[in-house]
Amino acid sequence: MKVAVIHNKDRSGVISQFGIQNRENYNPKTVEAVAAALEKNGHNVRVIDGNMHVIDKLRDFMPRVMSGERIGMVFNMAYGIQGESRYTHLPAMLEMLGVPYVGSGPTGHALALDKVITKVLLQRYDLPTPKYWVFSSSEEVPSYLNYPLIVKPKNEAVSYGLKVVNSLDELKEAIEYIISSYQQQALVEEFIQGREFAVGLLGNVDPEVFPVVEFDFQGDPMGIQTAEQKLKCPVEKICPAVISQELSEKLKSISKKAFRTLGLHDFARVDFRVDNRENIYILEVNSMASLGPRGSYVSAAKVAGYSFQGLVNRMLDVAVVRYFGQESIAPKASLLAEGLAKKKTSPLHIRVRGYLRSHAAEIETMAKELVEMNSHVKNIEGVNSLGNWVTKKLSQLGFHRQVIPQVEIGNILYFANHTSSENDVLLLGHLDTPYKYEESIAYRDAGNKIFGPGIAENKGGLTVMLAALQSLRFSRVLKNIRVGILLTTDDWLQGRFSRKHVEAAAEQSQYILGLKHGGKNSTLVTSRSGSAYYQVEFMRLKQYSDEETPRIITELCRKIISWQKLSRKEEGTLVWITSIKANSIFGRMPNHATASLSVRFRNRQQGLELDNKIRKISDRQSDKEILLQVSGGIRRPPLIYNENTANLWEKVKKAADKLEILINQEHRWTSADTCFVPEGKGVLDGLGPVGDKTNSPDEYILKSSLWDRAALLAVLIYECRKKKG
Repeated sequence: MKVAVIHNKDRSGVISQFGIQNRENYNPKTVEAVAAALEKNGHNVRVIDGNMHVIDKLRDFMPRVMSGERIGMVFNMAYGIQGESRYTHLPAMLEMLGVPYVGSGPTGHALALDKVITKVLLQRYDLPTPKYWVFSSSEEVPSYLNYPLIVKPKNEAVSYGLKVVNSLDELKEAIEYIISSYQQQALVEEFIQGREFAVGLLGNVDPEVFPVVEFDFQGDPMGIQTAEQKLKCPVEKICPAVISQELSEKLKSISKKAFRTLGLHDFARVDFRVDNRENIYILEVNSMASLGPRGSYVSAAKVAGYSFQGLVNRMLDVAVVRYFGQESIAPKASLLAEGLAKKKTSPLHIRVRGYLRSHAAEIETMAKELVEMNSHVKNIEGVNSLGNWVTKKLSQLGFHRQVIPQVEIGNILYFANHTSSENDVLLLGHLDTPYKYEESIAYRDAGNKIFGPGIAENKGGLTVMLAALQSLRFSRVLKNIRVGILLTTDDWLQGRFSRKHVEAAAEQSQYILGLKHGGKNSTLVTSRSGSAYYQVEFMRLKQYSDEETPRIITELCRKIISWQKLSRKEEGTLVWITSIKANSIFGRMPNHATASLSVRFRNRQQGLELDNKIRKISDRQSDKEILLQVSGGIRRPPLIYNENTANLWEKVKKAADKLEILINQEHRWTSADTCFVPEGKGVLDGLGPVGDKTNSPDEYILKSSLWDRAALLAVLIYECRKKKG
C-alpha cells in the first residue's frame, strides 16, 4: 500500500504568517522511524511536508482508486503550522481530497484541542474533570478562588505554558503571559494534588486499552511536567503503574468513554490526576498522542507487547479497517508482513525504496547541482565539467571510465563496473543540454515540481541513474550486475558523432535502458520515431525589375504545401516546417529564401520513401530561373518495438507492481540515442523522472518521480542481471 507520512517541518511553506503559530512538531528521527516501520512491513512510503504544497505532492504520489489502482493512506503526524484548531487542518484537506488517513477527523481534533469544549463535553456525560475558569484578561479574575491553581493555554498541547500558582498575583501574571505569548484565552483549573497517569487507546469500535502509565514524581503530590522539562529531562515512567486493579480498570473504562464522547478515531491518549482518596480527574484527551520513543503512548504499547514497528503498522491497520472493513486487510499483505519479520534481509525493492526515501534530501540536492552546471551545447568546457562531476560520483560506486575525445562537442564517456566485454545492462544518457540562452531560467523548487534547464531532458535522468546505482550498492548487489553507462555529448546534433559508439556499446549489452524523461502519464518509451531534417534553399539566378511579380515567394509556398501533404499521422509519418526565411525590401525582389523541414517516421521504409518524395517535390520547379538546393536527410532510424523489448517490458511491469508505481507504454515521436541500438535488442527509454516542456523555460519534472523512477530503475537493473546457471 502507498502510505504518505505527513508531518510539519518547513514553517515557511505558507502564503503569509497569520494567527497563532504552532510550537509543536515531531522530531525528524521519530518521523523517520515511523516511515521505516511502515516500509519494513512492505508499504511504499513517502514522507511529505504538510505545508501549502501538500495537495500537489499527494496528487503525484497517491493512487487513483477510480482508475483501478490500490488504495493509499496518509499516516498523519502533522500538528499544523498556524491558526486555530491546527490539528484539524490536514485532516480537513484530506477529507476534501478523498484521501483516507490514520487518526481522528477534523471534528474530533477540534473538540479535543479546545480544552474548554472538552471539559464541557466531559461534564455533560458525567466524566470527572477538575473545576475550571476561562479568562481573557487578568482583570477578570475574582478574589474568591482557592489555591493552588494551574494555568494553561486554552488550545495548546504538550504542556506548553503550564504553571502552578499559589496567589492572586501569580495567577494574574500567568494569565497575562498566556494571553500575550499564545494569543488565546487562559484556562485556569483547580490543581489536583496527587499522582498523574496516562492511558493509551488503539482502535475504534472497542479500542484496545494499553497498560496504565504513571509519571513518577517520586511521591511529590505537587509534581508536574512542563514542555521544557519534557524536552530536557523527562520524568521517568512506570508501566504498568503500581495501582490497584480496581483503579486501573476505572481509568481504562473512563478513557474509553472519553474517547467515544469526543468522537476520536484510531488512537489517542487520556491524561489523569488522581488525588490521595483515589478520586479520578481527566486533565485532557490528546487526539494526536505522541509517537516519540520516550513518550507514554509508545512506552505503554511496548508493555502491551508491541514493537515500535508493530505499533505503527497496527495503527495503519485499524484505520484501514475503519474505512474499508476487515476484509481490506488482505491475507497476502499479512503473510508478507509476517514473512518480512522472519527474514533477516528485506526484499531488494524494500531496501532500495528505504534507501531512496531516507536519502531524499541528498537526491534533490544532486538534481540541483546538476541543473546549476552550465552544460549548454555550445559550452564544451561546461559539458566536460559535467562529465567530470558524474565521473566522481560513479568512481565512488566502483565504475572505471573510458574517455572518447571529442573536440567539437565535448568528450563522450563510457563507464563500467566490471572488466568483461559484455554488459548485462547498458544505461544511455547525454551530457549536452539544448536550450536558448535568452529563455534560460534558474533552478526552481516549486513544491511538487522542479524547474530548470535540462531537468527533464537529461539532468533528471542522470540524477535517477546515480540514485538508483547508489541504492543498489547500499543493498550490496551492484557488484553482481555488469553495468555499462554511455554518456554522449551530441544529442543536439542527433548523434552525428556518437552513433557508432552507441551501436558498439549496445551490441555488447543484453538490455539497453534510456535515461530520457518519462511521459506525463507515467509512461516509459517502448518505441520511437526515426528522424530526418532538411534545409531547402531558394535562389534567384538573375535580378529582376521592380515591376515584375516576386515569384520566389510563390514557389516557396507551393513547395511547403506539397511537403506538408506528405504527413500521414495515422500511419506514423509527420512532415512539418520548422522555419521559413526570405529577404525582402519594398520595391525589390527577394532573391533568397530558406525553409527547414523536420520529418518523423515509424519504420525505415517510410523514412526512405519520404526522403525520396521530399527530393522529388524539390526537383519539380515551375520557374526555371530559381535554383533550389536540398541538404540533409535521415539522422536517426526508428526504434522498433520487438519481442525482446516486450520481455523487458514484462520485467519492468513486475518491478513496478512490487514498488506500487504506475507505468504505461508510450510511442514517442521524438528520436534519441536509443534509436541507434541494433534491431532486435531489448530497449526501454524514458526511465528518467516524469517531466515535460523540454528545451523551454517551462521545463520541469515531478519531484516525487525522482525517487519512484530511481527505485524502478534500480530494481529493473537488478532483474536484468545475467543469472548464474
